[in-house]
Amino acid sequence: MNLLFIADPLESFKVHKDSTLAMMRVAQEAEHHLWFCESRHILWKGDLVVADCQPLSIKSSLSVWFELGEQQSRALNVFSAVQMRTDPPFDIEYLNTTWLLSAAKRQGARVFNDPTAVRDHSEKLSITEFPELIPPTLVTRELSAVEEFHKVHSDIVIKPLDAMGGMGVFRVGPDGLNLASIVETLGENGARTLMVQRFLPEIAQGDKRVLLIRGQVVPFALARIPQGKEIRGDLAAGGKGVAMPLTADEKRIAEKLAPILNERGLFLVGLDLISGYLTEINVTSPTCFVEISEQSQFNVSQF
Repeated sequence: MNLLFIADPLESFKVHKDSTLAMMRVAQEAEHHLWFCESRHILWKGDLVVADCQPLSIKSSLSVWFELGEQQSRALNVFSAVQMRTDPPFDIEYLNTTWLLSAAKRQGARVFNDPTAVRDHSEKLSITEFPELIPPTLVTRELSAVEEFHKVHSDIVIKPLDAMGGMGVFRVGPDGLNLASIVETLGENGARTLMVQRFLPEIAQGDKRVLLIRGQVVPFALARIPQGKEIRGDLAAGGKGVAMPLTADEKRIAEKLAPILNERGLFLVGLDLISGYLTEINVTSPTCFVEISEQSQFNVSQF
């Protein structure tokens, strides 16, 4: 099989823990042929969506871990599968790429995750489809609405809708210190929509990443545990990743969502759970494959 990976520059990969690289290694070990390009190399040419891509070989060396062949222009519909693994943020160029991938799908390309489903699925707002599973939540541009939410819940977290890796996440405690300033800054004086949630102190035990693959639930989660005085468990924010079996509540939530999301064409999904509450549904480029595999001996990439 010929597999095309659309991803960030290979030089930017964190070789020791990159989930996309883990997928590439397993595919190569299964004797599939790998191809690589960046999203900027996807284009409409003539009457087809094509990729200016290169054959890719994964090496055992950590210092020089890949080898690329000569660039070729190939229609996306000739590949056995196209994996979109470009990291967020979901900006206008990410959106443009999904439109091109949707056109490629109409031409017969097999794209994972489905670009239309990705485009329709806000990783933060999508949780509102399942209100029984989420903590008290407010989505607004209005400072007055945030202030009222704070009066009710006292200890809250405020975050932008388009950030990743814990960027732009602020906690405001019962004293309300800097609440207006945080909302005005993050919300650009009402120009950007924010998500506000009741603070969950159980974050101290970890923000759990639960992976769904082809509608099946990976039986281990990665608890991303905040360090020091930090409230963010994201690995990009310095959190410590600890693999552990799913709890009964985590398994129940994951098994409820897995068939629903898979039916929509969301082949690979990363749920974020804190103390049994659903906080995000990640579909752009879910990670934590390597950490779970190394610590649990459950090979996520072969699942």
